Amino acid sequence: MVSVILNWIYILITTFLVGYGVLRFLTRHFPYQVKHADAYLVCGLVCVTVYAQIFSLFAGVGLLANILLLAVCLVIFWRERSELAGVFSQYAAKWGDTEKRRLYLRGFLLLSLFLLFAYGTSRGQIHYDTGLYHAQSIRWIEEYGVVKGLGNLHCRLAYNSSSFALSALYSMAFLGGQSYHCTAGWLAFVLAAVCLEMGKSLRRGRLRAGSFARVMCVYYLVNIFDEMISPASDYFMVLLAFYIVIRFLDLCEEGERTILPYGLLCVLGVFLMTVKLSAAFILLLTIYPAIRLLREKRWGETGAYLGLGLVTAIPFFIRNVVISGWLVYPFTQIDLFDVAWKIPKGLADYDAKEIQVYGRGYTDVRQFDLAVQEWLPGWFRALAGSDKLLVIAAAVSAIILLIYATGMIFGWWKRRWEILLVQGTVTASFVFWLCTSPLIRYGCVWVYLTPAVVFGGIYDAVMGFADTRLERDRPGAQNDRNGGGWRFGAVRVVSAAVILLLLYKGSALAREIAGTYGNEYWLTQKDYENYKTYVYEIDGVTFYCPTEGDRVGYEAFPSSPQEAEITFLGDGLADGFVVK
Repeated sequence: MVSVILNWIYILITTFLVGYGVLRFLTRHFPYQVKHADAYLVCGLVCVTVYAQIFSLFAGVGLLANILLLAVCLVIFWRERSELAGVFSQYAAKWGDTEKRRLYLRGFLLLSLFLLFAYGTSRGQIHYDTGLYHAQSIRWIEEYGVVKGLGNLHCRLAYNSSSFALSALYSMAFLGGQSYHCTAGWLAFVLAAVCLEMGKSLRRGRLRAGSFARVMCVYYLVNIFDEMISPASDYFMVLLAFYIVIRFLDLCEEGERTILPYGLLCVLGVFLMTVKLSAAFILLLTIYPAIRLLREKRWGETGAYLGLGLVTAIPFFIRNVVISGWLVYPFTQIDLFDVAWKIPKGLADYDAKEIQVYGRGYTDVRQFDLAVQEWLPGWFRALAGSDKLLVIAAAVSAIILLIYATGMIFGWWKRRWEILLVQGTVTASFVFWLCTSPLIRYGCVWVYLTPAVVFGGIYDAVMGFADTRLERDRPGAQNDRNGGGWRFGAVRVVSAAVILLLLYKGSALAREIAGTYGNEYWLTQKDYENYKTYVYEIDGVTFYCPTEGDRVGYEAFPSSPQEAEITFLGDGLADGFVVK
């Protein structure tokens, strides 16, 4: 646990400084006051991940990459030291105002969450796919960066995710000890801190769509508490999707008119796509800032956001081509490159079908052509009880949203286009997930967010409409005991339901922690799981293969689930691989 805390302090310092430097530069050109400290952390996390991907194109992401990162952080700190001092003094001043007890409580809660999530990240269950290919992908980045045709050694090594480059950057493997995997837990902690803001809505007696999204985020955080030790791309994707939707809703509900925060969240959506391509529908959110920018003819700002999006995405696509020969592996519909190390089209097509079939609950690719009415009932029956309820709620939400959107178009109730865009984005993402590869861990964020955002938005609209009518009929009644009581009563009912849900999940988590409690990870994080292997050779170079199953882990490197039929493009591992 101590190693996790030290790693997180390093992540905190570097991402904050990089994020602060980038946002300071942007807000000088496009004036905006950053309202939340997590914006610096998330911006910095995106920047260092893009940096790690670019660095991997030239060398392994290890000691030198971290030295250069620290040098950049020192430059930012020196150049912005007076402004940074002003920022910290503003936060310090708040601790002496009349709300200091509330701030003390928030500080205590943040510290408690920090220690709790550090505990969870230090131990837990290692994801199956981490032993299969996550750990090996990260080690390849640590030692070699990007390698031509790496997917020919093992097709899953071609599942390029920017999150693996981030994990390699902060793994500290170059120190000679173990390779740490703390970044998913760090992002989970940041989201938990964002969810704390829900207390403001409860104090005000007004729950918004963003409040309901936070509830489902907490639900997800409890679910993955004993799994976030794994550097699985699914966790990064879900956590970042929650962050984007929550912060986008916050901006809409606060009536923010400055385009910059919306534009940057859309750039974060581009980054989310590089974590996992299945989240591409999040880019529908770009409609709102794009329309405003075009209407107001702000060409310079438009170019800036497009440039940021390209810088965020291009390293990911370059890595795709180098690793697999395809722009987007394993989807062969886009075939632009004819390179020697290209994964054969037939194998890529088979892999794409296997992903979709596995998500539907089958292991035989021959089931790929089954009609929806044939595979959907069996898939639904196999879901856990709570997942069944949430999938039904999401499907019902999609239908209700169509009716709700129709009412807005015809003016039956107040037009709230920004909120509708968010609702439409998560619903479209849910439908896309359901129709392609509906494995819960691939798209649970859309299952959770769709009913939360749709019903939460409708609930907020109804409360706002009722308040408006009440104020019109009896001015000042919203705040008196009789007029405002019913609204606070509704909040209490909803809050009670939420608290019961979280108590149920929290008690289950507490029982699980107590049942698996151990003292062995207080100093260092639980290492990757490693499996028995045997040795085989290719052109005199040693490779490893599991004696049972298909998992190897981290230590046996390089490895593949079966003996690979490949040759080297050059003299060794760094030169890449080609199919025999």
